[in-house]
Amino acid sequence: MYAVIETGGKQYKVQEGDIVFIEKLDAEDGAAVTFDKVLAVSNEGSVTFGKPLVDNAIVDGKVLGQGKEKKIIVFKYKAKKGYRNKTGHRQPYTKVQINKINI
Repeated sequence: MYAVIETGGKQYKVQEGDIVFIEKLDAEDGAAVTFDKVLAVSNEGSVTFGKPLVDNAIVDGKVLGQGKEKKIIVFKYKAKKGYRNKTGHRQPYTKVQINKINI
């Protein structure tokens, strides 16, 4: 059984027991989270697609921690103009374990 959920403007395919890194949520470590934007659910070979969401489908999870990804370097350069700009960015994330998919 798996589900496709939407959170943080992105879509994730999750199964029970999966650990996913999603866009940062305002939740403490160990807090329970629910995802009600379920786009599709597969149960024993039959797939249900929502229009746009599946009715009464909820995915339950637990926050395992907060963190930041690896640093990416953004380098801007214009030839023959003496323009250089180097900055870095670390995207924050939330580590979530998927506990149950409720249909």
